[in-house]
Amino acid sequence: MSEATLLPVIFIGLMGLAILVYALLDGYDLGVGILLPMKSDEEHLRDRMIASIGPFWDANETWLVLAVGLLLIAFPSAHSLVLYHLYLPATFMLLGLILRGVAFDFRAKAAVSHKYLWDLGFKSGSLLTTLTQGYMLGKYVTGFIPGWGAEVFCLLSALGVTAAYTLIGGAWLVLKTESDLQGRAIRWARNANRLTFLGVIAVCLVNLWVNPSVFQRWFEFPLVMFVLLIPAICLAAFMGNEWLLRKLPFPDDRYCAYPFAFTAMIFTTCFTGLAFSFYPAIVPGKLTIWEAASAPESLQFILVGALVVVPVILIYTAYAYWVFRGKASDLKYH
Repeated sequence: MSEATLLPVIFIGLMGLAILVYALLDGYDLGVGILLPMKSDEEHLRDRMIASIGPFWDANETWLVLAVGLLLIAFPSAHSLVLYHLYLPATFMLLGLILRGVAFDFRAKAAVSHKYLWDLGFKSGSLLTTLTQGYMLGKYVTGFIPGWGAEVFCLLSALGVTAAYTLIGGAWLVLKTESDLQGRAIRWARNANRLTFLGVIAVCLVNLWVNPSVFQRWFEFPLVMFVLLIPAICLAAFMGNEWLLRKLPFPDDRYCAYPFAFTAMIFTTCFTGLAFSFYPAIVPGKLTIWEAASAPESLQFILVGALVVVPVILIYTAYAYWVFRGKASDLKYH
């Protein structure tokens, strides 16, 4: 295999890794933001929930920067085409991310009487971010085709992604909290698990309907015998999550990490199914990874930097999660 063929495959793999890790890590802190309870007497719950994501949420967004950066430098023509169609929703997503960041800091530094408004800002920013990401995913999957049918699919995708982030946020709180808040998180995660399941089924059916080539790829014999393992594993993870969330909590907080593990499996299988549906296209129906790739000489140069940066990010991410392992404690900003 020549360098011109191999290097785009390596970079699409790195970009896929960055997107998946971002969805898992920033997904749970976006979900926690969506789940913030907003009654006036629930400030202590909001403090504990934000404390559970405090040490990690900034670093989690590093993976989004890495994914967009890889798209820009390794597949510049795809970057231009994608942003041309997603400029407006991407702007709203950035506004949501900025609102989250400002609200996170100002809720502790502004006047106490304004704390509720900043909490509301954090919740609103989280919701805006997840809805726009889901909408953009829908636009990408449909190949940016116009029409009301595609817009309905995008709105369905926005709700599905929001439900999925809510699920992983609830699973994170089951892992990181105790007592009453953990009980609430179990109920939130159970409801979100059902909504996410319905969303995944709906998005899969619509995707097969609007993309005949995807339908043909999934049900081509004999490949169908192997690829159907992906939805089978996803279904098993949903069912396992549902069963476990009905039984939790157990004595000594046993199995509290399992809902997050099941949810990570759901995210991974859905992402794998999406990648299988469209590979080697980087923009469905328009560009393959080889058509969109930079020159091999440029990719060789960038690969050296990527092989240094990606392991460093993985190491410091793993170290941060090891240092702040265990249950969330009281929120401290200093």
